[in-house]
Amino acid sequence: MIAVGLTGGIGSGKSAVSSRLVERGAVLLDADAIARAVVEPDGEAFGAVVARFGDGVLGPEGAIDRGALAAIVFADPAARADLEAIVHPAVGRVVAAALAKEVQTDDVVVLDIPLLVEAGGRDRYPLDGVLVVDAPPEVALRRLVEQRGMAEADAKARMAAQAPREERLRQADYVILNIGSLEELSLMVDRAWQWIEGLRTR
Repeated sequence: MIAVGLTGGIGSGKSAVSSRLVERGAVLLDADAIARAVVEPDGEAFGAVVARFGDGVLGPEGAIDRGALAAIVFADPAARADLEAIVHPAVGRVVAAALAKEVQTDDVVVLDIPLLVEAGGRDRYPLDGVLVVDAPPEVALRRLVEQRGMAEADAKARMAAQAPREERLRQADYVILNIGSLEELSLMVDRAWQWIEGLRTR
């Protein structure tokens, strides 16, 4: 197994890179998808989240209303830290179990972890390398507003809640600067894949 951590700021195009890595044969462990699963009503973190934030974060069907929860935690750093303290360990346990199943294989396992830097992912997981997808803040902001339809203030708040761009780049073993076309991005992913395959010989 080769385990590669994939991260990038919101609006960097990390999802586009992860999908292209899967096309090239990678096994994807998506921390965001796992984080959503652990706060579902049958997930291990559901009870703790409701206990901390109250029934006001529940929708009419009894599941957590992600929008209501996001409105709380992105406006309050202490609340966000509390949420992360509940969710991150649960996600970590799921990822560790998935990695244990892969450890004897020849697979390239990509851990797509948006908060890899913030959550200490380099120390938490047995990574052979860290791939960072990068874009200048003004490019990321424009994508969030124009492509995702986010309000500019909301987009800026979410960007501000992440680790500084410089810190992500310091953690990187390989960087994809995603400022061009999707065709250019595919070529950069091809080169990144060559780098990943080269990790086998280290």
